[in-house]
Amino acid sequence: MELQKVILYYGFAPLPDPEAIRLWQHKLAEELNLKGRILISEHGINGTLGGNMSDLKKYVSATKKYPGFKRIDFKWSEGTGADFPRLKVKVKPELVDFGLPVDIKVNERGVVNGGKHLKPYEVNKLVEERGDEVLFFDGRNGYEAKIGRFKNAIVPDVSHTRDFVSEIQSGKYDHLKEKPIVTYCTGGIRCEILSSVMVDRGFKEVYQIDGGIVRYAQKYGDDELWQGSLYTFDGRMTLDFSDHTPVLGECEKCGGATKQFYNCGKISCHSLILLCDECAQDSANKACTHEFSSRDSEMVG
Repeated sequence: MELQKVILYYGFAPLPDPEAIRLWQHKLAEELNLKGRILISEHGINGTLGGNMSDLKKYVSATKKYPGFKRIDFKWSEGTGADFPRLKVKVKPELVDFGLPVDIKVNERGVVNGGKHLKPYEVNKLVEERGDEVLFFDGRNGYEAKIGRFKNAIVPDVSHTRDFVSEIQSGKYDHLKEKPIVTYCTGGIRCEILSSVMVDRGFKEVYQIDGGIVRYAQKYGDDELWQGSLYTFDGRMTLDFSDHTPVLGECEKCGGATKQFYNCGKISCHSLILLCDECAQDSANKACTHEFSSRDSEMVG
């Protein structure tokens, strides 16, 4: 059986006809027997796909031939097409649901007025040079940070990506506007928008990690600034980057160490519950009491 992989990617570029791109992308991925999610808007493309490695390489090659997608950084990860129930290709107002479709500006180089991109080694260099002055700012939903985050990171009180704008505008982070802030998220796409939101609202020195957590942790594992597991929006649920990944999560029922999320047992609910193996054996424990949504948006980075 051929080796299977998962690719994670995004690209910001002006797309005058998103529906035409959707039709092309659906036909391309379907013919290559790939499964996963592809989102398209007038601002660009965002996707996670799984399948045979040879087919994924053909997909990458074909997608990069489109002029606006030449610069896309395709990140390869462990996984298979079976981690996704089917192929979904959709057109949406935003690639990530910040609630700012008319405010987002992109050109052929990406998002206009976003934070400065730092390679993983540049992140470490910044911390080495400026120490505790550097602040990491989590650009994901609160539940994702429960199982993995950068050391001493600020984790905003958000359950949905669209909560970030009001969270930033609340004033609770105004005292950080002169500090060097490194935003981070799974593959980088949410930070493209978040860093722009922060810059537009007066934060003076904003960075984003090129390739997000995936790129950083693939290079350094759990031996530098990243700690714990990565939440993924697919059948894998979590991803580790070393053989000594610390377990940061706590079971919501007993407080024991765990990194495993479970879907709420209520049919009408799409929330996630963090449970240890023992507590997960009791189906009654899978009835949630919070509002962490596993379907906040269909973001994949």
